[in-house]
Amino acid sequence: MTGVQPLESKPVPPAEGATPALAQWFAAKAAHPDALIFFRMGDFFEMLFGDAEIAAPALDIALSYRGEHRGEPVPLCGVPVHASETYLARLIRQGYRVAICDQTETPEEQKRRKAPTIRREVTRIVTPGTVTEEALLEAARPAWLLALAPAGERLGAAWLDVTTGAFGTASLAAADLPALLARLEPVEVLAPEALARGPALLPLAGRIAHQEPPRDGARRLAEAFAVATLEGFGAFSAEEVAAAAMAVEYVRLTQAGAMPRLAPPVPSGGRGLLQMDGATRRSLEILRSERGDARHCLLGAVDRTVTPAGARELAARLAAPLAEAAPIAARHDAVGFLLAAGDVRAALRAALKGAPDMARALARLSLDRFAPRDLGAIRDGLMRAEAMESALAAAAGVPPVPALVAEAARALRPASSPRAELARALADPLPARLEDGGLVAAGYDGELDALRRLRDGAREAIAALQMDLAAAWGVASLRIRHHQQFGFLAEVPAAAGERLLREGVKEGPQAPVHRQTMANAMRFTCAALAELDRRVAEAGEQASRRERLIAQHLRRLCLDAAPGIAAAAAAMAELDVHAAAAELAARGGWARPEITDRADFAVTAGRHPVVEAALARARGPAFVPNDCDLSPGRRLCLLTGPNMAGKSTYLRQNALLVILAQAGLFVPAEAARLGLVDRLFSRVGAADDIAGGRSTFMVEMAETAAILNQATARSLVVLDEVGRGTATWDGLAIAWAVLEALHDRIRCRTIFATHFHELTALAGKLPDLAPAHMQVREWRGEVVFEHRVGPGAAERSWGVHVARLAGVPRPVLARAQEVLKALEARARGLDPLSEELPLFARPPAPVPAPAAHPALAALAELDADSLSPREALDAIYRMKSLLGPVADGAE
Repeated sequence: MTGVQPLESKPVPPAEGATPALAQWFAAKAAHPDALIFFRMGDFFEMLFGDAEIAAPALDIALSYRGEHRGEPVPLCGVPVHASETYLARLIRQGYRVAICDQTETPEEQKRRKAPTIRREVTRIVTPGTVTEEALLEAARPAWLLALAPAGERLGAAWLDVTTGAFGTASLAAADLPALLARLEPVEVLAPEALARGPALLPLAGRIAHQEPPRDGARRLAEAFAVATLEGFGAFSAEEVAAAAMAVEYVRLTQAGAMPRLAPPVPSGGRGLLQMDGATRRSLEILRSERGDARHCLLGAVDRTVTPAGARELAARLAAPLAEAAPIAARHDAVGFLLAAGDVRAALRAALKGAPDMARALARLSLDRFAPRDLGAIRDGLMRAEAMESALAAAAGVPPVPALVAEAARALRPASSPRAELARALADPLPARLEDGGLVAAGYDGELDALRRLRDGAREAIAALQMDLAAAWGVASLRIRHHQQFGFLAEVPAAAGERLLREGVKEGPQAPVHRQTMANAMRFTCAALAELDRRVAEAGEQASRRERLIAQHLRRLCLDAAPGIAAAAAAMAELDVHAAAAELAARGGWARPEITDRADFAVTAGRHPVVEAALARARGPAFVPNDCDLSPGRRLCLLTGPNMAGKSTYLRQNALLVILAQAGLFVPAEAARLGLVDRLFSRVGAADDIAGGRSTFMVEMAETAAILNQATARSLVVLDEVGRGTATWDGLAIAWAVLEALHDRIRCRTIFATHFHELTALAGKLPDLAPAHMQVREWRGEVVFEHRVGPGAAERSWGVHVARLAGVPRPVLARAQEVLKALEARARGLDPLSEELPLFARPPAPVPAPAAHPALAALAELDADSLSPREALDAIYRMKSLLGPVADGAE
């Protein structure tokens, strides 16, 4: 395994001559040379040598030096343990791996071992795909770890999320890898080095770990799930098994042998899903905008969920819409039920609002890397789930509860639930860390309560001893304080301390023993203080030990009930999505789409969800809705008109309606009847690929080629300005040929936007082509874009007008207008292009050659080289006579 971010630092110095603690650091670094070592020293994680030189600027903290090794100062930087998650997050986001070398015993245990230093071991390796801490995760996005195993011309793919346990696999052609990457957006990728260098993974170079598939993948995978065979989980190809084993082994390695709770792998692949390639996803800005933000995209526009788990589920549905009518209809039924049952929807959303993330809390519990709030999350989450189940139970009746809602309701109340036990056991409020104490509520455990009374009773003993020592030592201002290293000490002013050193009590348990001198005070101990310190420490240690045992007991209760808890968490997320979709429909006037198995596509007053949301935020004008009819007989819409009139918006709008509908949401329209789409293609906008050495036009042609090679009659294609990246006639020829192929060969539903007005001549040649245009009108010398789609072709493109709006200088605009008029005049003199290129014309039949003319035959027989002048003249007269009257000028 190699690091995501190479560590470009000075070579690690030799370990010889190191102190015991430094020897531990060297051992950890030798085992994990590609990781930064977080080395626990008391209350800090320290980084040493080259790691410190890398981490200090990356974390914006000071680089210092402490001690020497082999005659050289040791570079050092550190972060507090209690704030380590924040600093870890910064390093992980910059692509570094971090090995946590933690203290694995207490100082008391070290003393009993009589060891020179406390024991430290690497307890985990933190990588982007294996983190579980909230500070290192995006609450509303899954954290997919993707493993890829090549097998000939195919790839095995396995993706898992250690924070929720989700686990899926697929076998795919190598050409389909970019689409899978775009769908999952993995935070980390595992791949053999040869595959990692390929063009598909090049954009993810900073998130790739080089990993080889294990040889005995099936056995290792079966062992991980404690089964004899994988057959019970489904049918897996050899490459899927290899990829899944890669992922599981990597997780085991990074967790130092521990394994999170994982659901059995599901060999889902892309079956039953709407297929979209990476270019389409980027064009439609489904989960992120082209600038990378999550607000100005489809997810940001439609997300009304109130929990992080619900937001993740919604993102997953938009990234992978369904392509089968029955499950889509089931989701629509659930949304429709909650739309009609407003009181139930409100009760569900009230119970969900602020609900903890049980799935991720369960993952931390399974790794034994949990905080008190994770136990509290299970307690509070199950309590919210029960409230949701009660709200749904009250709604049972007429209309009947849809199947998906009923199934979710049953999962909300697990048969085996630790909620009641957690409610009795956990204190309120909960501490931030287990080490802080106070996790267990008073009255839950009698033994712990007794230890706490003994520990806390020491406060009274301290106060009494402080009075006794003040009287015995004659220092009224004496105060007993606790020191991390020396325990309880009596602190007195410096002058009183000097007197005690000269004439203090010489014998007995109160005899002062000097420990520390400070600027204005001195600190002493005595036998009585030492005994008090021992009793308090023992009581406190025993109470902490007892509380840790109870915490482990509660953790085990949760893990024993993990399947039911996970099912309840998934049901809450699903109901959050359905209720959010219903809320969106209620407030935005969204309609339930009718999904058919025919080639339908009829939208009435459709709207672009992202643009409409942006206009509402800016309190701008209302969005102008438009119809779209791509039903049989008019399945290819040829759209013309100026860009600023909204062509691109109209193209994306109708593609997004398909995604929303097949994801199970309602759509922003008055009505929609949509035939199932198997593949969705969108090529809108221009972009180059500088890293890949491809021009804008090459990218355009590659994306167009993908459409022509992969689209089927059940697909939806939206294309904008095909052929505009090259010379006019080249581009027109390409656009013409692409349009014909979509109409005649593929026969899919298409919106084809263009500025090549010559293509409108095909309206009479292609029976399923329906021309449309963006409506524009002139008013007082100005052009008004109405943002409406009307039938027929546009008369012009208004490009010069758009240039004026963009601020092009007036002299340039005037010259452009002159050139435009000249070009339009020349174009009017050309024959119609459709007549020059008849679409269905057959090659002309061969015409027999006409019989040779007698004069030509006579000429062919002459031997010009052997004729005398007289013979040549006679031959000319003879041929002239054969030509007849034409030779004499007759008509």
